[in-house]
Amino acid sequence: MNQPNQTVLTEFILMGITDRPELQAAVFGLFLSIYVISVVGNLGMIILTKVDSRLQTPMYFFLRHLAVTDLGYSTTVGPKMLVNFIANQNTIPYNGCATQLAFFILFIISELFILSAMAYDRYMAICHPLLYMVVMSQKGRHKAFSTCGSHLTVVVVLYATLFFMYVQPKSSHSFDTDKIASVFYTLIIPMLNPMIYSLRNKEVKGALHRIWKNLHKLPM
Repeated sequence: MNQPNQTVLTEFILMGITDRPELQAAVFGLFLSIYVISVVGNLGMIILTKVDSRLQTPMYFFLRHLAVTDLGYSTTVGPKMLVNFIANQNTIPYNGCATQLAFFILFIISELFILSAMAYDRYMAICHPLLYMVVMSQKGRHKAFSTCGSHLTVVVVLYATLFFMYVQPKSSHSFDTDKIASVFYTLIIPMLNPMIYSLRNKEVKGALHRIWKNLHKLPM
């Protein structure tokens, strides 16, 4: 009995961001810069919230784990994307693609849960001051409200991008638009998150200032 022809899928061809060779170097430099800033920013946030005694609160516990997930899913995608810009053959093995997808889904789902937990923490800090000594005063309550601005910014940027990516009507669906949106939530958002939480947060800026002063006091 004749066996039907079967094609075994061993690898995928990656289309890339652009098919114009003259733009490859510029795009590589841009995304390399974005990835490096993302790694430095998230690693910095992880270390800062771990070593500074004034940042040992529930909010910064969640913020540290948010930085871990941002670092995780940007690293899942970023290095392979950078290699594709300089490689002659833009392919990825089937097993490698499945592994990359599994880790990406793990990190992105973890991020959604962490953002939800952070939102609940802010709700508790504002609406139930008896449970959080830090908001017993008017100053503490103002601090809790101020951190909500950063959190809402992060949530709106992430969910708006995902909504645009997966809920847009078929009539306006475009492969190029999908590529831009996917780059935004895989590389741009992990770069923006530590900036948003640090630039809008006096405690984080104060911790950075203290560490900088301590480094200058070290003997040369």
